Amino acid sequence: MLKQLITTSFVIATITISTGAHALNPFDLSSLNQSTFDQLSEDLGASLSYKAMSPAEPLGITGFDIGLEVSATQLKSAAIFNSVTGSSFDTLPVPRLYIRKGLPLNIDVGISYLPGSISLIGYELSYAIMEGGIAKPALAVRLTSSKLSGSSDISTTTQGYELAVSKGFAMFTPYAGVGSIKVTTTPGSAYSGTLSKTSSTLFKTFYGFNMAFGLMSVAVEADRTGGINSYGAKMGFRF
Repeated sequence: MLKQLITTSFVIATITISTGAHALNPFDLSSLNQSTFDQLSEDLGASLSYKAMSPAEPLGITGFDIGLEVSATQLKSAAIFNSVTGSSFDTLPVPRLYIRKGLPLNIDVGISYLPGSISLIGYELSYAIMEGGIAKPALAVRLTSSKLSGSSDISTTTQGYELAVSKGFAMFTPYAGVGSIKVTTTPGSAYSGTLSKTSSTLFKTFYGFNMAFGLMSVAVEADRTGGINSYGAKMGFRF
């Protein structure tokens, strides 16, 4: 399972980064009813919610984590997503630029961004309850949010909280956690007669690991949000 996770994540990362491909195309919701719109919202929540892909240990007051990440979400309602975007995806790739910064008192903040005519921005605030060390794990709580914007047909926001634990072993740091994501999707005014805003709360579990090669950092992660699976990879500089 671990070998499959690593291989899948890096293949997806390589393809997505090299082509710049993602499926945040213009949306046409005219074929949807409220039930299918609700299903679309859950897929968007699982794929577009903020993904820290990071251990629980804090960066420290001088610490930075900067790079590129990509997630790939196995859409539960792929036919619905493809019908409104004109795509042909079973798995939705979403690349993002990210930066995280350590602050005093074991606090980290982060931001991720996917530019484009339809853009995605996410935020993170993390507090390490336990810093971790040679003999004990790190434990952190995170607050996250994300917003899909730039489309007159649809907007999606997520708010989440997570509890993460990690334990470093030299250059290798496995981590895992649980959380909850609230996703809210609003149709554009053109669909006000047939569709209304929908909200749902999705339970989340995740696990992964980070490997440090000097200043370079590589992480892979798997998460399950609302019964929807995602795999991710992150490559950058952590110092």
